[in-house]
Amino acid sequence: MIGHEVRVHPSSGRLPRTEQLAWHLAVLATDPVEPDPDVVGMVVNRLVDDVAVATAALARHAPTTARDQALRHPAAGRGASVLGLPPEITVSPEWAAWANGTAVRELDLHDTFLAADYAHPGDTIPPLLAVAQHTGATGAALVRAIVTAYEVHVALVRAICLHAHRIDHVAHLAPAVAAGLGCLLGLDPATTSEAIGQALHTTTATRQSRKGEISSWKAFAPAFAGKVAVEAVDRAMRGEGSPNPIYEGEDGVLAWLLDGPDARYTVALPGPGEPRRAILDTFTKEYSAEYQCQAVIDLARRLRPRVPDLARVTDVLLETSHHTHHVIGSGAHDPQKYDPDATRETLDHSAPYVLAVALEDGSWHHEHSYTPERAHRASTVALWRTVRTVEDPRWTAAYHAPSRSSGDG
Repeated sequence: MIGHEVRVHPSSGRLPRTEQLAWHLAVLATDPVEPDPDVVGMVVNRLVDDVAVATAALARHAPTTARDQALRHPAAGRGASVLGLPPEITVSPEWAAWANGTAVRELDLHDTFLAADYAHPGDTIPPLLAVAQHTGATGAALVRAIVTAYEVHVALVRAICLHAHRIDHVAHLAPAVAAGLGCLLGLDPATTSEAIGQALHTTTATRQSRKGEISSWKAFAPAFAGKVAVEAVDRAMRGEGSPNPIYEGEDGVLAWLLDGPDARYTVALPGPGEPRRAILDTFTKEYSAEYQCQAVIDLARRLRPRVPDLARVTDVLLETSHHTHHVIGSGAHDPQKYDPDATRETLDHSAPYVLAVALEDGSWHHEHSYTPERAHRASTVALWRTVRTVEDPRWTAAYHAPSRSSGDG
């Protein structure tokens, strides 16, 4: 692995393109490295996982809306298919990415990667698959593209924290998709780096989409990033440029949206010919809820037999990591996380709600656990409002400990 230092440079310094992060990502994307067999197997796993969770969500409102919008953009040429529609119906690839990406994200049930920031790397698959269909790419080419997108996505998430500055994590997703498309289409580093810059510039947004009353935009946000990345690649292939340098400029992402003019990050990327194995460090979910809630549900299921009379419970304290406490716990200071009238998207990001329902039911369901009737049950509301979270430094340290699969410990 090669560590690339990323810092702010004044415009007068004229940082060469070949020293910019977007260029390094593009070089990675355009280096023809065949994936290892176990990596190929994991790509198949993630494809199956994406399609499965999307299929479970097809009848829900947001995927239905996205599908209806996609139908307004029929294909010029081969096109790409949309989940839930007959295979002979195709649409423009960016709109297939929009529809399928929304369906994949809707239930909050596909894969995750957590490090300095948070990510759902499976969000890269719908736009890559759509463009592969549209261009008639081989399955092997699609696999390499997915491996590349995961490699870029995971590298950015390991190195650059967005959430501390309240920037939504799709800002790492769009560059990863653009890099994957550069690999899929056999583009050169110059074209791919322009697409990466455009994709990042046009998809950097605040985290308000995941704060307070969370709306259906949570499902659309990564689909939008994928759609925009497809469009960015299309423009770059036509010779259009991007802000330069996008990460390191004195008015760029690092200087004004992240750690400021003195920001310094080290992004570790595989060197020439080095295997790309980052996908093996990502993980899938068992339950349809925010990833930190997976352990909360398991804990509640184990506790249920030991608490025969939940009506006697007056206080529930969950000691947990910084992320769980501040993003989905009482440390978020979001009253909506305790509101029976909150949206489904808010409830699946509420550790107190999830813990209360899982304690009562001893199980979890991607739809039944979130119905308005379930959220309004008097016994649930009473238990729910006894739940509070606190950060325990030991859990925060464990959360940030390197995984064994990464080879770091």
